[in-house]
Order: sequence, then C-alpha cells, then structure tokens
Amino acid sequence: MAGGLLMLGGKNSPTHHVLTRPVIDGPWWQIAGNPDMGKYTSEKQQPVDFGIWQAADGTWQLWSCIRNTRCGGHTRLFYHWEGKNLTDSDWEPRGIAMEADTTVGEAAGGLQAPFVFRAKDTFYMIYGDWNSICLASSTDGKRFTRVLNEQGRSALFTGPYNNTRDPMVIYDKGMYYCYYAGHTGPDGTVMENGKTVRKTYKSADFCRTSADLKHWSQPVMVAAGGTADQKTDWFGGGAECPFVVRKAGAYYLFRNQVYGKNNLNTQYASNDPLNFGIGDDSSRIGTLPVAAPEIISSGGAYYIVALNPSLDGIRIAKLKWEPVE
Repeated sequence: MAGGLLMLGGKNSPTHHVLTRPVIDGPWWQIAGNPDMGKYTSEKQQPVDFGIWQAADGTWQLWSCIRNTRCGGHTRLFYHWEGKNLTDSDWEPRGIAMEADTTVGEAAGGLQAPFVFRAKDTFYMIYGDWNSICLASSTDGKRFTRVLNEQGRSALFTGPYNNTRDPMVIYDKGMYYCYYAGHTGPDGTVMENGKTVRKTYKSADFCRTSADLKHWSQPVMVAAGGTADQKTDWFGGGAECPFVVRKAGAYYLFRNQVYGKNNLNTQYASNDPLNFGIGDDSSRIGTLPVAAPEIISSGGAYYIVALNPSLDGIRIAKLKWEPVE
C-alpha cells in the first residue's frame, strides 16, 4: 500500500474493504435530447456536463451545460428538463435555466457542469463559470439563487490550474469535499504569482474541503497522469469531470478522457478521499465506455447517467458493482 491506496482485491487493505467495480447493468434509456432554445439554438450545439437530482416535490431535475450555442462569450448556458420518475424516458423540456451573470464576476457564456446536493432543507448547486467554482442555493430544488461573497461575487475559489471547472461535492465526516478539474495552457504552463510555471501534468483533479461551504481549504491534487492520459480527446489530458462515490468505506473516482463516439472513463478506488494516484495506476480498477457520468443511488439501486455518444442528449442505465479480481 502506498499513499493510502487500497490494495486491489481488498484482503490486504488495512481496513479490509472488499473492492468492487462498476458495471453497466442493462440497456440505456434517453431522458434528454438536443433542445430548441429559440434565438440561442445552433447547429453545432451539444448537451454536455450536467447535474441530476430529486427536488423537494419528488420530481427529478436535470440541468445540462449546452455548449456552442448563440448566447455569446464562451457559448455555454444551462438548460433544464424535469422527469416524474428516474426510470422514465424523454423528460419534459423546461427551458433555459441559467445564463452567466457578468455583474457578479462570471465570464460571459462560461457556465459549466452544474452539480446539486442537499444539506438539510437547502439545495445547493455548485458550478463553474469558466474561471472559478461558484455556488447557488434553493429551497425547492428547482429555482436557484446565486450565493454571493462579501465582494458581491459568486466565486468560491479558483485554480491552481486554468479553467477551474467540473465540480462535484460529497459530505463525509463533517466536511464537504469539492472535487474539480483544471488544465494548463497548450504549452503546459500556468501563471503563478505573475510568473509562468511549467507543470508536470497538463490536467489534474483537485479537491478542497469546507465545513460551512464558505471557507475552503487550499487545493490538493488527488489524481493526474497515468494511463488515463494516454487516450484523450482534448489537449489537457485525461482528468475531466471527476465524480466520487463513497461506498462501503471506500472512495471511487470516475475520471473522464474521451467524449463522443469513442467515449471513455477510467475508475479508481482508494481509502483516502484525497489520493487516487498521481502519475501511477495503483488504484485503477477499470474503464467504462461512457462520458461525464454521474452515479445515483435511489430506492436501493444504483444508476449511471451519461452523455449520448453522439453528444445529442443524455441517457441512463442501471449500474451494479462486482468484486475486483
């Protein structure tokens, strides 16, 4: 064991976790397509990173970042669908849910990757604005209002890499863990304190922790490099859309490499939520042919939600967990 990583097979782990790996268990059904957004509709638009959750009234909500729209700036906004049941197909389109607000410091057209979680009676949406991770809240899980800081900005934090994005949150042992991605410039550098600094990895997954969703720790790099970087569809490497599941005392990271026709996601397991392997594959447990997945546990069953390979909608399948051999 190194760096808190579980020994594959479980029996040699100091905490004796039985490691499992996710397996798609049955056919997919589509819940969302490529929406008509009126004046913002574009022939090039694509539904990409999304959030899915159950609202206070029991309905299921889906917000997706739609990229390559005609909204200007970085071309991205959030679109909304609603479903009565998780197992229903073709959820009802509800229209544009949110656009970037430059008056609170967000980059025009820069909204990315919404993720919603519930804390007591409040729903929180954490999302990217192209440069920072931001926060909004809701009482019903449908209508969200930005949570602004003392400077009147929606940003919680940014960096240490460029394009801070793709956040998700788990709550564990009294702390919120926010996982997110970032990448360097095409030349492998970032700016730090006014200086150009070259990084070993062109992209990485990071985590910050908080007890109150206001004050956040310094970033910890939790995953980068390894074989996931060897097959990617963007210059930054293979650390997009981190998603972490806590199951039976272990932590499972889903880390994305490829969108579209050859979609590919790699999974890792660890007993340390802040270490899934930097530059090595010692915690790697498998791959799935999906892009940007979220994992849902509902009614005693697991489901996986992912992009269509044609990038024209979003789909769901059942998920099961099998022992790692």
